[in-house]
Amino acid sequence: MLNNLYGLVAKDQQKAQELILKLSDMMRYSIYDGQKETVLLSEEISYLQNYIALHKMRYHKTIDVVFNHEIKEEDHKIMPLLFIILLENAFKHGVENLRENAYVYINLTSEKNKVHFDIENNFDASLENEQQGIGLQNLKRRLELVYPKRHLLSFSKSDTIYKAQLTIKKL
Repeated sequence: MLNNLYGLVAKDQQKAQELILKLSDMMRYSIYDGQKETVLLSEEISYLQNYIALHKMRYHKTIDVVFNHEIKEEDHKIMPLLFIILLENAFKHGVENLRENAYVYINLTSEKNKVHFDIENNFDASLENEQQGIGLQNLKRRLELVYPKRHLLSFSKSDTIYKAQLTIKKL
């Protein structure tokens, strides 16, 4: 990421400055807010938006990213950094390996008693790795600790499409 920003400084100083601020915001959020028990859902959304903006710049190719979000309660709180693992995987296992037509579709909704996050991406089936990474293991463990019996995490895969869904119920 820093190498990309370095190269961008000479080409488009204003864009480089904007991206540096996004990276700074992400790092600050990860370090300080990531240690909190809960954060506002709107803060988590901003974090995900910054991640998307930085990675769209990083790959130097057209990526179709759609992030729909609808929050019914402005004060809705959630454990920080839950969704980023799923978003990172969509870029790492999908966007990164596809030469063209890469996409990531994200929907995040909150209602009075629950938050629902789903993400879909395409991938190159010839590069498929069945081994589950440590990120998903950590996510499952965190969900069990913080939202025992109040969450549902599911995955589905077809030929070239991967989907993950996470629903968290409030008490």
